[in-house]
Amino acid sequence: MNRVFNFSAGPGVMPEPVLERAAVEMSSWRGRGLSVMEMSHRSDEFIEIAQHAEARLRALLAIPSNYRVLFLQGGATLQFAMVPINLRRAGASVDYLDTGQWSRKAIDEARKSGPVNVVASSADTKFTSIPARAGWRCDPAASYLHYTSNETIGGVQFHHVPDSGQVPLVCDMSSDILSKPLDVARFGVIYAGAQKNIGPAGVTVVIVRDDLLGRADPSTPAMLDYAVQAQSESMFNTPPTWAIYIAGLVFDWLEALGGLAEIERRNRDKAMLLYELFDATEFYRCPVAVEDRSLMNVPFTLGDAKLDPLFLDEAQALGMQQLKGHRSVGGMRASLYNAMPRAGVEALVQFMREFERRHG
Repeated sequence: MNRVFNFSAGPGVMPEPVLERAAVEMSSWRGRGLSVMEMSHRSDEFIEIAQHAEARLRALLAIPSNYRVLFLQGGATLQFAMVPINLRRAGASVDYLDTGQWSRKAIDEARKSGPVNVVASSADTKFTSIPARAGWRCDPAASYLHYTSNETIGGVQFHHVPDSGQVPLVCDMSSDILSKPLDVARFGVIYAGAQKNIGPAGVTVVIVRDDLLGRADPSTPAMLDYAVQAQSESMFNTPPTWAIYIAGLVFDWLEALGGLAEIERRNRDKAMLLYELFDATEFYRCPVAVEDRSLMNVPFTLGDAKLDPLFLDEAQALGMQQLKGHRSVGGMRASLYNAMPRAGVEALVQFMREFERRHG
């Protein structure tokens, strides 16, 4: 069966070499006669798999030795609660940037455990830009500053790391982690659901600085305590073994490509194919401020929304799927995660030009 070009926002496209390797090892990992899905998480075989995944991730991101890497469950959504549970000082406020639906969900969850200071919001631009730094109202006594580096729905992305001063910086990188080089040392906590650039849904990567462990209230459930998870090396309970195995294969694939500098070059090249099309026509429109355009999720609209169903039907017939925009904003959205080949974006651009020629 021929594979389609999958522009889904998540779970997203996977690298074909990873799928092929996993298929070969599905029933017998390295000829051992059993699948990774059947292994005890305490076995020597799975310990090797988990250690390999962590080592490859540390190498790709150049993670300093004073950070712990956790492979948890519950997605980024559970981290919306775990971050304040683990980092908020008693009675202290926490700072959040509001740049879209996912940052708003994080804000709502943080409010359940104490006061939240929204330092800035782009609601006035309908979340099509990132608030200018000069307007941020940060609390120098906040327990941390939280932001979402890439909003999958609105298609806005930070192309810099905010300066949080002495306040620990926390980031939800679910949709752009591993898409470019990163200075981990600037962060207190980084977390990311796997299903965009890491692997299948089911595992969440959390990178936490050592000095931020052990701050949770003693009444915190053990499963939600970063210190407990770090002490047990992410195996306080049975971890998502298959997802961790696949993540390790994805890390190997990225390393073989040339690492994060090379994948950033490829991602920028792919995205520019679409943005150059938008900038050369009035038939398609990207609502995002040029300086904040995402390299991962590209929303756009047609000049006549009545053409949307036809556009989607024709694209799907040509093997381009999952282009429908999020229900909250409508239009279209092309997600260009690491594993999306340039050929997929080239095919989309060619189709869009032909569609405009016929209907523009």
